[in-house]
Amino acid sequence: MNQKLSLEQLQILCDAAIKAAQEAGEYIEQFDRRNLQRIFKNAGSSEASQIVTEVDLASEEIIRQRLYESSKHFDTAFVGEESSQSSRENNCSKTNERFEKSYFWCVDPLDGTLAFAKGHSGYAVSVALVEQSGKSVIGVVYDPTHQVLYHAIEGQGSFRNLTPLEQTVETPKSLMVYADASFKTHEKYEPAIRVLESCAQTLDLNSVKFVYGSGAVMNACQVLESSHACYLKLPKKEDGGGSIWDYAATACIVRETRTETGTAWVSNVFGQSLELNRRESTFMNHQGVIFASNKQIAQFLIDAL
Repeated sequence: MNQKLSLEQLQILCDAAIKAAQEAGEYIEQFDRRNLQRIFKNAGSSEASQIVTEVDLASEEIIRQRLYESSKHFDTAFVGEESSQSSRENNCSKTNERFEKSYFWCVDPLDGTLAFAKGHSGYAVSVALVEQSGKSVIGVVYDPTHQVLYHAIEGQGSFRNLTPLEQTVETPKSLMVYADASFKTHEKYEPAIRVLESCAQTLDLNSVKFVYGSGAVMNACQVLESSHACYLKLPKKEDGGGSIWDYAATACIVRETRTETGTAWVSNVFGQSLELNRRESTFMNHQGVIFASNKQIAQFLIDAL
């Protein structure tokens, strides 16, 4: 029988997640990337999804250890990107704990590994607490490059560096589109460009400005820094499109971010909630992902796509 956590309990778990994410981020930032060893795993079809380093593995272990006591006390499962890959390869039953426990930690210890390995910014640590139903109720993201912490608890609003997160009030000239490099190679790239251009015109904006180079987590967070922005992942047949740990934390943070017209938006491309605990796969390519700074942009994309 599923047990619902109280707000007080969620706050305890959120505090633990914040400490874990910050400690992992501090470790990542002090690592000498000149000595970085790259490994490639069987995950998705893009270079960004396949690359892993010893930093990813060490960061996940830091987070696991810091969350161990709270996980034991509240009987939560742990799903980390790197350990999940290892478990799948070794047919480990640990991967099924997320279907058996009321809640599970969903961790990306270093999202944007490719950017990190190349010496760029755009990477982050992501920790979420997800209900068995597939809804994230805690989201914590730490950007170690700029020492920026985002976090949210369901129903309590979102925060940037522990202060309420409010979108910048601005008069935008462009629709900001944050995208992964794989977006350019998608079979529906050209139609999507036309949709985005049409969306900008509807909003009376001069142009569409694309920003590439960050991982999925920072792409979603950057959407919150503009009043007219989106991050789009189109559905595709092959495995990929990010995995649950790429979106679990930011889904909670974005849902909790208030805007002038309501709240920021996160859904699949059909306007439905993200499935963050489906049995078939951890991949999200089946329905795609939309993060948007407001409902108007999201609704336009959903209708057009």
